[in-house]
Amino acid sequence: MQHLIKMSGRRLDGEIREAVRGQTTVGHDGRQSLEEAQRAIQELFVRIRDIKAKANKSEQTVKEITRDIKQLDHAKRHLTTSITTLNHLHMLVGGVETLTNLIKRRQYGETHQLLQAVVNVVDHFKKYHAIPQIRQLADTVHKMQDELGAQIISDFRDIYERQGSRSIPCEQLADACAVVQVLDPRVRDTLVQWYVELQLAEYVVLFHESEEVAWLDKIDRRYAWLKRLLIQFLDEGAKIFPPAWGVDEQICERFCQLTREELSKLMKERAAQLEVKLLLFAIQKTTSFEKVLAQRFANSMLHVEQEEPEMPVEELAEGADQPSEEEPPTQHTAKRESPFLGMISRCFESHLNVYIESQDKNLGELIDRFVQDYKSQGAPTAVVEGGGVVLPSCADLFIFYKKSMVQCSQLSTGLPLLELTAVFKKYLKEYSARLLTANLPKATSGGGFGGLLKETEVKLSTDEVARSCCILSTAEYCLDTTQQLQEKLQERVEAQFRDQIDMNAEIDMFHSIISSSIQLLVQHLETACEPSLTAMVKIHWQGVETVGDQSPYVTQIGRHVIETVPVIRDNLASARKYFTNFCLKFVNSFIPRFINQLYRCKPVSPVGAEQLLLDTHSLKTMLLELPSAGASVSRKAPPSYIKIVTKGLSKAELILKVVMAPHDPGNAFVANYLRLLEDIEQSDFQRVLELKGLKRSEQNQLMDEFRRQTVSKDSAGATADAKPRGPATSRIRKLERLIKKQF
Repeated sequence: MQHLIKMSGRRLDGEIREAVRGQTTVGHDGRQSLEEAQRAIQELFVRIRDIKAKANKSEQTVKEITRDIKQLDHAKRHLTTSITTLNHLHMLVGGVETLTNLIKRRQYGETHQLLQAVVNVVDHFKKYHAIPQIRQLADTVHKMQDELGAQIISDFRDIYERQGSRSIPCEQLADACAVVQVLDPRVRDTLVQWYVELQLAEYVVLFHESEEVAWLDKIDRRYAWLKRLLIQFLDEGAKIFPPAWGVDEQICERFCQLTREELSKLMKERAAQLEVKLLLFAIQKTTSFEKVLAQRFANSMLHVEQEEPEMPVEELAEGADQPSEEEPPTQHTAKRESPFLGMISRCFESHLNVYIESQDKNLGELIDRFVQDYKSQGAPTAVVEGGGVVLPSCADLFIFYKKSMVQCSQLSTGLPLLELTAVFKKYLKEYSARLLTANLPKATSGGGFGGLLKETEVKLSTDEVARSCCILSTAEYCLDTTQQLQEKLQERVEAQFRDQIDMNAEIDMFHSIISSSIQLLVQHLETACEPSLTAMVKIHWQGVETVGDQSPYVTQIGRHVIETVPVIRDNLASARKYFTNFCLKFVNSFIPRFINQLYRCKPVSPVGAEQLLLDTHSLKTMLLELPSAGASVSRKAPPSYIKIVTKGLSKAELILKVVMAPHDPGNAFVANYLRLLEDIEQSDFQRVLELKGLKRSEQNQLMDEFRRQTVSKDSAGATADAKPRGPATSRIRKLERLIKKQF
C-alpha cells in the first residue's frame, strides 16, 4: 500500500515538472508570433500605397485621353441648337414675308395655319428679345396681328353692307373666323358684337315704340321674328362662325335685353292702357319663350350645363305658343341655372299692381255673389249619414285663393306676392263678416218690464240650429285652410318677406266665430230648459208627502235635450271636437243654474228633499248620456265631461242630504254639513237653512253653532300646524285648506 502511494506521488511530480517546462515554451512562441504579424502589416501598408499611386496615375491618363472628346460633344450640342435657331429665324423671316403677301391678297385659308406657326415661333424667340433684330421681328408680327384683325372686321362690314345676304361668301368668312381665333380674344368679341347688332338692327326698327306691333297684344310677333332669324342663322351664320363662339346664343341674349328695355319703356309710357288680361297674356308668352330658350341652350359652353337635351330651333314657335297648363314655366318655378329665365319677364314685375288690383276686384265680386247665393238658396241641408256640411262658397273662395297664389308666384315671389297676401286677408275678413257672422241667428230679449230683468234669451228653430252648426263647420274649415294657406305663402315668398306673411288675426277671427256659434247653441238649449227650471221652483216642496217617479220638470228637460242635441250632433258630425265643447259648455252653465234654482225651492220638507234627490239623480243620469242622446249607437262620454257632471250634481245631492237630515241636535247637524260639503261660508249655510224652512230663531241658533264650529275647526287646524310633523304632511294640509277656501 505504501509502495503504491509513493509510486503515485512520483508520477504526479513528473507531470508537474512537464507542465512548468511547457509554460516557459509557450511565452517564447507568443512573442515570436506577434513580431511576425507586425512585419506582415507593414508589408500590407506598403502595397496599398503602391496601388493608390498607380490608380492616380491611371486617372490622369484617362483624363488626358477624353479631353478632346468632351470638346467635340459641346461643339456638337451648340451646333444643333444654332442650326435649329437659325431654321426658326429663317421660318420667322420667311413667314412674315409670306403672311404679308397672303394678308394683302386676303387668302385667309392659308393665313390661318401660317399665322399659327409664326405665333409659335415668336413665342420660341421670347428669350432672345434682347437682340434688336429679334425684337423688331416680334413687333412686326404683333403689328401684323392688329392690322389683320382690323382688316377682317372691315371685310365683314364691307361684305354685309355692300353685298346682299344671298351673295355672302361663307367659306371666305369662315376662314377669316379661323384666323380670328389665333388673334387676340378682343378681336373675336368685337366681331361678334358687331354681327349681333347687325342682325338685330331690323328688329329695333320693326318693333320701335312708335310702331303698332310693339305693344303687348302682339308680343308673340317679337318671338316669332327671332325664330325666323335663328333659322336664317342656321343657313348662313352657322357656316361662318365656329360653334364654340355661341353666336346664336349671344343673339338671343341681346334680343332679350333689347326686348326687356323696350317693354319697360313702353309699359311706363302707356301704363294707363295696361289691363290684367293683356298683362297676363304677355307674361305667359314671355315666360314660355324664356323656358324654350333655356332648353335650347341648356348645353351651351357659355353657361352652366344642364341635363335637359337641346331643343331644335324649329320648336321655338310651337313651344312659345303652347305652354304647359299644369305647371307654366317661369323664372321662379324653374331653377335659376339659365340666364334666359327671367331675362325678359322680370320687366313685368313692377307692373303687377294691375294684377293685384284685378284680383282685389274679382274677389269683391266673388264675395257679393256668395252673399246673393246665400240669400237665394240659404244654408245647405245636412245629410245625417254624411256628417255636417259647410257653406259651398268657402271651398270656392279658397280654390280661387289657390289659383291666384300659384299664378302670382309664377309671376313673382317678391313684393307682389306679399301684396296679394294682404288682399287675401282683406277678403277673409269680408267673408267672415258678411257670410258667417251676419248669418248667425240673433239673440232676443223678453218683452215688457219683466223681459228687461231676464238675461238674453236665444230661441232657435231647427233650421236656425242647423244654420249655426253649418256656420261653425264653415269657420272650422276656413280656420284650417287659412293655416295651410299661410304656410304655403311662406314657402313661396322670398326669404326677406317671409316674416311679413302673418294671418294670425284672421285665424283668431275664425276661432271667435266658432266660440260664438257654440255659445249660441248653448244658450238655445239653456233657454229651452229655463221654463222647466222655473216650474221646479213653483212646486210646493214642503207639501210633498210621498216620493214617486221623477218630477215632470225633469221629463221636460229630457225632452228638450232629445229634441235639440241630436240635431246639433248630426250637423257637427264633421266637427266632433266642437260638439264635445258644446256639451262641456252646456253642463258648466246648466249645473250652477240648477243649483241656484234648487236654493229657491224653499221651504223643502224631508220628503220633498228626497224627491228632489231622486230628480237630481235622474238629471245626472240624463246629463251623463247627453252626448249620445237620441243616437242609434251609444258612445261613452269623454272623461273630462263625466268628471264635470259628476262633481257638479254631487254637490246638489249633498245639499239635499243635509236638508233631509234633522236639525236637532244642532251641533250634529252643523258637523254633518261641514263634513259633507266642507263649506265654511256663512251665506251658503244660511241658504241651506232657508231651504230647510227653519224659523228665524232656529236659524240663529244654528248659525251661532256654525260659527263656533268653524272657529274651533280653524283653531284645531292652527294647533295641528304648530305640532312638529313632516314637511310633506304640513304642505298637503295647507294645500287642502287653500282649496277648501277657494271652493
